[in-house]
Amino acid sequence: MNTKSLYFNFWFRLSNFITKYTVLKIIGFPIRLFYKFHIQWVLGIDIPDTTQIGKNLELFHGQGLVIHSATIIGDNVILRHNTTIGNAKPKGGCPVIGDNVEIGANSVIIGEIVIGDNSIIAAGSVVVKDVPKNVIVAGNPAKIIKILK
Repeated sequence: MNTKSLYFNFWFRLSNFITKYTVLKIIGFPIRLFYKFHIQWVLGIDIPDTTQIGKNLELFHGQGLVIHSATIIGDNVILRHNTTIGNAKPKGGCPVIGDNVEIGANSVIIGEIVIGDNSIIAAGSVVVKDVPKNVIVAGNPAKIIKILK
């Protein structure tokens, strides 16, 4: 895992833990403030500390990442820069991303959809429908271009 991923994961996990307990929200306010200022504003990694993220999230470059707080991300997911993941309309549902998913740069994943385990979202893809597991999708709108074994 690269240094930026480790740095992000440390501060995200710490801030995320603090959000779960009322007493810690008060005591941990400076840590959450640091997270919001440094990680979200300075580094440009707009992932709210209330987002549900599995183990080993890896960020490549990180800049321009925008993820809605209601998005659910599984284990061992790779995210690249300039990616947007969220709802398609106000108060709409957000994506659920499975385990071992790789998401290319400049991708957009919106709506109440499910991205299956072991899938790859190619760079520049716009995903607005469910993606089955073990496939590569690409394009706008994204279509299956290869089935993985």
